[in-house]
Amino acid sequence: MHTKAKGNLAEERGCEYLRKNGFRIIDRNVYNRFGEIDIIAFRDNVIHFVEVKSAMSYEQAVNNITPSKLQKLGRTIQFYLQKKKLNSDYCIDALIVSDEGIEWIENITL
Repeated sequence: MHTKAKGNLAEERGCEYLRKNGFRIIDRNVYNRFGEIDIIAFRDNVIHFVEVKSAMSYEQAVNNITPSKLQKLGRTIQFYLQKKKLNSDYCIDALIVSDEGIEWIENITL
């Protein structure tokens, strides 16, 4: 399976996981000049910007969330919030999708 197809499958599994845990999916694969947001979800009056990482193991996937990736994601989110004129609480989460299962890491920071 190609990398893009694996990524799409991981995101699909991630959306299913989020829905089962009470989230409403607002948007997916949002691109702007700063980067991409994999999943935007909403629960309990908080917008969750979700970075999906997949790999064969949890360690491999989590190591792909680098400080530079988080900085780029932060700029992407700020641009999205301004463009949509949103003034809501939000956080950045990660969904680690591996052969071992799915793990949600809430509120990852820089």
